[in-house]
Amino acid sequence: MPKAQRGERRNQILQTLAEMLQDPKGEKITTALLAKKLDVSEAALYRHFASKAQMYEGLIEFIETSIFSLVNKIQSEEPAGMKQLEALMAMLLTFAQKNPGMVRVLIGDALVNEDERLQARINQLHDRIEASLRQSARQAVADQALPANWDINAYANTLLAFATGRWHQFAKSGFKRMPLEMWVAQWPVFAA
Repeated sequence: MPKAQRGERRNQILQTLAEMLQDPKGEKITTALLAKKLDVSEAALYRHFASKAQMYEGLIEFIETSIFSLVNKIQSEEPAGMKQLEALMAMLLTFAQKNPGMVRVLIGDALVNEDERLQARINQLHDRIEASLRQSARQAVADQALPANWDINAYANTLLAFATGRWHQFAKSGFKRMPLEMWVAQWPVFAA
């Protein structure tokens, strides 16, 4: 199989896995179910991925690339710290709303009973998001949009906890409670 077709098949497998994760029932996804959905053999899946854990790693890489390319864009294009924070939070909620299957990976639901290194990698991703929020909060303090004695560590952690809470609500509601629901009314609480 030519390399371009291998890459396309690999992406098709990941896309199908992400779609299966959107099932509100949140049932365990096996390679047999995934192969059946793709109308291929399990052996065909293993030609592209050494394990199911490697498939989940592919989804995590997509999440990391998507989120942190947007984080970098927001932080490089917007000089004001509070505007960065608002944009970062809106981006985290929007990403979840547009990618419901990925939310189950972000909150660890899809990783239960999978290789523990996957959850460690998600924890690391959360730490990186919190560090980005902390960086923007430092800028907000420098801009005097937040008080000089502001505890930026506690603030960044609170923002991350809010985002992950909204992700959990979205997943646990069967993807009915939208992450951006009430966001416009909620942001002023964090900006006050």
